[in-house]
Parts: sequence; C-alpha cells; structure tokens
Amino acid sequence: MTSILQSAVSAIGPDAVYNSLTTSEKIAIQYAWPILARPEQIPPQGTWTYWLYLAGRGAGKSRAGAEWVREQVDKGKKRIALVGPTAADTRDVMIEGESGLLSICPPWDKPEYEPSKRRVTWPSGAQAIAYSGDVPDRLRGPQHDAAWVDELAAFKYPEAWDMLLMGLRLGSHPQAVITTTPRPIKIIKDLLKDPNTVISRGTSFDNKANLAPAFFDQIIKRYEGTRLGRQELYAEILDDVPGALWLHQMIEDNRVKIAPVLTRIVIGVDPAVTASETSDDTGIVIVGQSADDHYYVLDDATCHMSPNDWAMVVCHKYHKWQCDRIVGEVNNGGDLIESVIRQVDKNVSYRSVRATRGKALRAEPISALYEQGRVHHVGMFPDLEDQMCSYDPESSQKSPDRLDALVWSITELMGSCEIFVA
Repeated sequence: MTSILQSAVSAIGPDAVYNSLTTSEKIAIQYAWPILARPEQIPPQGTWTYWLYLAGRGAGKSRAGAEWVREQVDKGKKRIALVGPTAADTRDVMIEGESGLLSICPPWDKPEYEPSKRRVTWPSGAQAIAYSGDVPDRLRGPQHDAAWVDELAAFKYPEAWDMLLMGLRLGSHPQAVITTTPRPIKIIKDLLKDPNTVISRGTSFDNKANLAPAFFDQIIKRYEGTRLGRQELYAEILDDVPGALWLHQMIEDNRVKIAPVLTRIVIGVDPAVTASETSDDTGIVIVGQSADDHYYVLDDATCHMSPNDWAMVVCHKYHKWQCDRIVGEVNNGGDLIESVIRQVDKNVSYRSVRATRGKALRAEPISALYEQGRVHHVGMFPDLEDQMCSYDPESSQKSPDRLDALVWSITELMGSCEIFVA
C-alpha cells in the first residue's frame, strides 16, 4: 500500500490522494511512517549494526526510534531493549511520550504496557523491556535481538552501553538504534569511527512544522547564535573552545565509576533570585573530598525553580548525600539564600560566601586541580561538563550557574582563605 500511495502522491498530489481514500484507509495512512517521515528519519539500507541518529532538540529523533522498534516487531524481533538516561526518561519519552511506543502503534497492533514489570508486550508476543542508563547492572545478563537507546550522550554511566552490547546477541543480526543530541565525548566519537555504524543527521529546524510555536521560540531564544546552539539545535559535535579553562578530555581522563570514602561533602549553590522563564537556573552541585585531597563531583541538581522550590531541592540533596555544609553565594541573593533554606530546614549547616575576586580568578585554581588529575566526575554530568568546556574567561559571557556552583563547592573543600564569610 505504501508504494502505491507514494506513486499516486507523486502523480496527482497529496490532497487529491487523501480525498480519494476510504475512512479505513485514512486511518491506516496515519500510521504509514514511510510516507510521513522525513528521509533522515528512515533507517538506512544495508547490514549495519548501529544506526546513530544525531539530531537537535525537537527534531523528531524519538519518533524515529519508536517507529524503528515498531518495524522490528513487524519483522519478527521478539526481545527489544529500551534504554534511556533514567528510568523516568525511558517511561515518559520512549514508552508513554507523544512520540513513544504507545502513541505511534496503530489500534490493530497496540501493545500492552506493564509498568511494574518494565515491559511492553505486543499481540504477537514480542516484548520491549525498559532499562535505565543510570543503573547499568540491570543490563548485565538479559539478552536482546534489538535495542533502541535514546540520548546516549546524556547517560551518567557510559558502561550502560557496554552492558547493553554484551547482551545484544539474539537472532541472526541484532541491531541497535541510537537517537541522541551529540556531545564531544568518547562514547559518541567511538560510534562515529565504528565501521559498523551508519549515521543520520537532523536539526531542530527540520521539524519546525510539528513543534509548538512556544517551544520553538523558547529553544531559539535560549540557544540561537550561541556555541551551545550549534550542538543543541544543529546537532554539531563541537571541538574544545580555544581559551576555555576545561577540556572534555581533561574531564574524561579522570572520570570514575564510584567515589572512595569521603571525609567531607558540600553543596555549592549559585542562586537565581527570580523564577520567570528568562531567569537563570539555580546551580546546585555536590562535591566530596577524600583523605588524599582529591575531589569527587557526585551530583548536579541544578534546576529552574522558585526560591522556595530550589531550597527544597538543596535540603533534600543535603540529607541524601549526608552533607557537611551548604555553601551559597550572596553576591546576587544576599540574605535570601539562607532565609529560604532555613524556612525549609532550619537545622542544616549553612555558610554564606561572597566573591572577593573575579569569576575567572576564582575558577583558575579549580581548573588547575583538574589538570593535576585531582578532580573526578563520578559518572557523567552532560550539562555541567558542557558549561565548563564552553566557558572562556576572556569572553564577555557570564560564567554559568552550574560552573559557579562547582567552583564554590571545591573552593569550600579546599579551605580557601579567599572567601569572605558573611
């Protein structure tokens, strides 16, 4: 049916073809992905092992991944892995999302979703099992004949990809589709060099007709004309910024899976004092220190919330990580930071800090620690790392929120006398 419709559309135009269809045919065409998709959303021909679809935000890459899974089910694949950065991402985007499996499958072949079993089952008996990139061990053991991995570049633990590949061994030719906005990290660079990988690319602008105007305006306002916009909108893999204090390889070389026993843990807070759409995020970064004076980045809880809400996040993380202290910059928020945090939990240990030097000078000692191999990221923190490697202190850009929170955390652990206690 698809080839006949495509020929007819070419001959007499889409409107005439659609008006000539019966009601059942009009319903069926809504699920005819080869007709609806753009060329880059269609799986490439050939005997590839990995299809790497690099695309900007809102480009339709999740729809492409879900449709590929549906196609695999039609071809007889029986056990498919679904892996997102977190369990919530796998559920909310890949399964239940607007372009997820439950939405794109037709009524006559609708799968059943069992959240408690992390399982999607089709009438044919084919199953897709949900996994999370931040729990790699769940992929240790299970076998699959196909896999869809969404936003691989945002995985906290790259070994989740390794665990998945070890179980991708059922059937005559298991394949994996990776749909992601790119980042210049090892796992993506390795895939690009792999001869078994085929690559498709797309931009946010390719899918503008299917995006809500408010969403499109928002991402354009946030990223257009910026270096990060080339990554987030145009899906470019960027080289390191000349003059930046951090390089991606510097972070990668010292990344660890787990932290040792830590002697102190602190939370650095770079506050946003307003909560409008155009407000900055509130940087919230948790860092620990070991007995040998190495530093371990444990969590990035940065958020875009009202003061009361981000204070609740800070206090939750304080107790979760059994922190010794919260460190908050008062240059912007003044006494607001301590006030809103105390309203949530009056018993936390809090210290106000005020910058006595420029941001570049504050950041340079922290950058030096990274160069010495004394700072380790426990897993991956994509947004934080992008901010770090995009920040050039000689440029006119302000230092980002996550980066500032990181600098305050490590400076506090270093016991720097350069900080004035308010």
